[in-house]
Amino acid sequence: MNTVIQKFLKRSNTADTIFLIKTDSDLIDLKLSDLELEYIKKEHNAKNEIIEINKYKSRNYVVYSETKGADFDRLEVMRKNGHTTLSLLNKAKTEKVVVVSVNSSKEETLAFCEGVVLGNYQFLKYKTGDKNKPNSLNKIEINSSEITKQDINQFKILAEAVCYARDYVNEPDSYMTAVQLAEEAKSLGKTSGAKVEVFNKKKIESLKMGGLLAVNRGSIDPPTFTIFEWKPKKSINTKPYVFVGKGVVYDTGGLSLKPSNAMDTMKCDMAGAAAVIGAMYAIAKAKLPVHVIGLIPATDNRPDGNAYTPGDVVTMYDGSTVEVLNTDAEGRMILADALTYAKKYDPELVIDIATLTGAAARAIGPQAMVGMKVNSDSEFDKLKVSGDFVHERIVEFPMYEEYAEQLKSEIADMKNIGGIDAGAITAAKFLEHFTDYPYIHLDIAAPAFLSKANSYRPIGGTGIGVRLFYDFIKSKIDNLSSA
Repeated sequence: MNTVIQKFLKRSNTADTIFLIKTDSDLIDLKLSDLELEYIKKEHNAKNEIIEINKYKSRNYVVYSETKGADFDRLEVMRKNGHTTLSLLNKAKTEKVVVVSVNSSKEETLAFCEGVVLGNYQFLKYKTGDKNKPNSLNKIEINSSEITKQDINQFKILAEAVCYARDYVNEPDSYMTAVQLAEEAKSLGKTSGAKVEVFNKKKIESLKMGGLLAVNRGSIDPPTFTIFEWKPKKSINTKPYVFVGKGVVYDTGGLSLKPSNAMDTMKCDMAGAAAVIGAMYAIAKAKLPVHVIGLIPATDNRPDGNAYTPGDVVTMYDGSTVEVLNTDAEGRMILADALTYAKKYDPELVIDIATLTGAAARAIGPQAMVGMKVNSDSEFDKLKVSGDFVHERIVEFPMYEEYAEQLKSEIADMKNIGGIDAGAITAAKFLEHFTDYPYIHLDIAAPAFLSKANSYRPIGGTGIGVRLFYDFIKSKIDNLSSA
């Protein structure tokens, strides 16, 4: 992340400044000239919500945010206003700006800054030449009596975590192998104070994680299985929350080869793993007093000479046998072993997150993720609240038992795909087989990677899931402390 965020120190008269207001009456205390006030009111009457005033030595931006509706709608408006203001700042080549909360809540001010910071993200590692310079804005100071240094510290940590996740997704497979992904997790574990353990191929073989090993058979690079654990001394939960992220660092479809035009973005197939690594970093770095574990099975999926084939029968980590009918349904194979491994922790709840099915993407597009639950009604409702709050929304699909009929095999315990209908649901029903605890499945196939920018969500990796998981765990602090 290339943006410094800090508490307001001392604003000079020549500093570029953003004023967050709701109505014209808030303009009184801004010490603006009559001409400036007249211009602002005229622009606002013309339905302009963000008004720029060039004072020659500095620029002022007046941002109206008189929004109605639910809190989460209001906060998303603030994030979008932040991103729109960012475009003006970078156009003016502004390097530092002060955000002044004239009449906005702590949550609104932070949401506005979130839109600025996340919108300012760039992935420039492989760019060359003068036309590809970083955005000019590199520092934000926040002036709000409600916002503490601790608030800003947590804000910075979470923004960093999202940017890390975006970086991992944007990296090509030539760099971001399964081994490298594990190294990234180890690095963030060290920085955050969490414990990270990585199983190499020999260890994975000794554990007989058949799903992960089967998908890896066509690769010349070894698989990894990463355990990212944050267990504070005074954790408020007795049983851990477990996140499981799909880490297919590149997916060709294996022998069930994808069309070439469906393969060019498949470096994003580890976005679930990136979300788990980013969220675990943020939770540990912020020292949230909640015991949380992240599990990341990782490999690429390629059609080499020894690749697993349609028709193969694979013995999974839990001993179940799976008839493979499509090697492009590989994500569920590696997630299944991780979900079985999660049983050893006797978890309070397990949530997996994965770019799992085109069916989910076609059903709802990039505006939300698909979610399904098993024995976790209350937790799912709370996760949806967090999703609304951070605008990483969840659309629930059913998990009727009848869907499992599509997975019945004549020669094995189950097949790895169902029929042509309800593909997102049958994928979740496959995964449910490997659980015996409260469980939530999240399919982020559409919103994980964008071909067109959506406000503060850029082209490429979005980092979806990081803010969702962080807010969900953060919400447990008050809930569990008062229980």
